[in-house]
Formats: sequence, C-alpha cells, structure tokens
Amino acid sequence: MPRAGLDPAAVTLAAAGLADEVGLHNVTMGTLAQRLGVRAPSLYKHIDSQADLNRRIALLAAEELADTLREALQGRAGRDALAAAAHAMRAYFVDHPGRYAATVRLGVTGPDDPLALAGGRVFNSLAAVLSGYNIDPADTVHALRLLRSLFHGFATIEAQGGFEMDTDINESFEWLIDFIDRGLQSPK
Repeated sequence: MPRAGLDPAAVTLAAAGLADEVGLHNVTMGTLAQRLGVRAPSLYKHIDSQADLNRRIALLAAEELADTLREALQGRAGRDALAAAAHAMRAYFVDHPGRYAATVRLGVTGPDDPLALAGGRVFNSLAAVLSGYNIDPADTVHALRLLRSLFHGFATIEAQGGFEMDTDINESFEWLIDFIDRGLQSPK
C-alpha cells in the first residue's frame, strides 16, 4: 500500500526540489527515498523508473516555466516583453537549476506528448515576444533558438558562479537585453 501523502505529483515535486539542491544528476531513487523517509522500492508504487522520474521533473519544470512566462508577458510588447521574458527565464533558471536541467533535452515522443505541449507553451510565449519585431517568419525558429541560447547561457554561467569579473551582473544582463533588442529591430 502506498505511503499516505505520497503520490506521483508529491514524489515529483520532492525530486524537483532535491534536483535544485544537489543537481539533477545526483537525484536517484535512493537519495529521493531518503529525503521522503521511505525505502527506495516503495517509490516504484508512484514512479516507474529513474527515466520516468526525470521526465516528470522535466514536465513540471516546463509547465512552471510556461506559466511564469505567460504571467510575465501579460500586456507587454516589444522591448518591454523581451525584458520581461529575459528576467523571468533568468530567475527561473537560477532559482531552479536542477529542474531546469531536466528540460534541456526533453525527449519528446510526439505532438501529443505532454512535454511537447508544455515546451510548446514556452516557445509560444517567446514567439509572442518576437511578434513585436519585424522577424521574417522563416527566421522565427532561428530567433527562438537565439533567445533560448542567450538566456540559458547567461543564467547557467551565473548559477555556477562563473561571472568573476567586478562588473555588475545585472548591468551585464541589461546590456544583453539591449543588444538583443537592437539586433531584433534590424535582423538583416
């Protein structure tokens, strides 16, 4: 019989929190069981495998990021939307490095896969940001990859303490946003 209070959602949330603390690669069924005060075999009543657990963490993170972006972008356009998306993504990546790591390669199985749907919501929000610029529709995917790469790269380096120069990190991030904004205003 499953432990009272544990269900797939609770196990996933605990695993995501643990991933943020110790890194996704350090989340095993054993470490998660220890965190939850159960034996590892009892987790298999809620989660099929380590791969299933990682997939559930990725889905949770993609849904959280999609919700965060949707809220940040409400009523915004142009540079204001770009800045809101940039700050929302940076904050999410830095605050949730373990669960975000699970989203880097989602392993989508098809268009109806919940991971595809959640990832699509993230990309739709970023596409809405791009709609404030004169981007050739044929270049949309390139522009989306640009945004994801720049925001991911900055936040990943920041989260790992990689910016050791004495220039203010927030000032550098604003410079990055301004640079992207100017580039998107005249993409060719």
